[in-house]
Amino acid sequence: MPNQPPIALTIAGSDSGGGAGIQADLKTFHAQGVHGLSVIAAVTSQNTRGVTAVHPVPLAHIRSQIEAVFDDFPIAAVKTGMLGNAATVRAVATALRKHKPQWVVIDPVMISTTGSRLLDENAIEAVISELIPLADVLTPNLPEAEALLGRPLRTAKQLADAAQALLALGARGVLLKGGHGRGNEVVDRYFDKQGVMEIRHARLPREGHGTGCTLASAIAAELANGATPRLAVRRAVAYVQRALKSGYRPGGGAAFVLRH
Repeated sequence: MPNQPPIALTIAGSDSGGGAGIQADLKTFHAQGVHGLSVIAAVTSQNTRGVTAVHPVPLAHIRSQIEAVFDDFPIAAVKTGMLGNAATVRAVATALRKHKPQWVVIDPVMISTTGSRLLDENAIEAVISELIPLADVLTPNLPEAEALLGRPLRTAKQLADAAQALLALGARGVLLKGGHGRGNEVVDRYFDKQGVMEIRHARLPREGHGTGCTLASAIAAELANGATPRLAVRRAVAYVQRALKSGYRPGGGAAFVLRH
């Protein structure tokens, strides 16, 4: 049909506060002109102050959601976010290997902006062995990269070595997000077989809620729209910067919700 948008799928957790997770993913897809599908892997009770409860969706229902969307839609890109536990990670990885979408963006969500753990510690090995090898783009922040590799990352050389280690695990591209760094400038570093691409931008004086979810979803949307991974990453970073700059505080917490 004419003017039919490409289709992207998010497999992640629901944020009742509307700033992150599935809700942020779908808003991002819509803003990028992509039809968004969702598979809810967990239901969280959260707001701008924090997460008060997490309910994992039963595996059978996660699988049935995945089969339902792949049975009906030509899915161009898949983005994974909060998966919660090792069993869910393995189930999602099995489904992705079965259906083989053109693009897969893996956001290894482990801890929320407000400090709540969103991935069981015993699930990290499953992420390493099952999900990372499927990633066209892997998008860890610095604490997540440290958890995946089991070592601190402080210097530029340590970051470069970490990216190479993640590429060696099977990811085709690795975006090491610099938001947890220090200084007035944020440096995001994208690594692939061509080398490293740095994206520098001013650090905004505010804490964003859902920035990681939005960034990974924007990359998936750009890939679905036909961009190369490097172009998708560059455009997605710029999009998140704009959305955070015009963000707002709908609740009582300190975190700013992005204006998707």
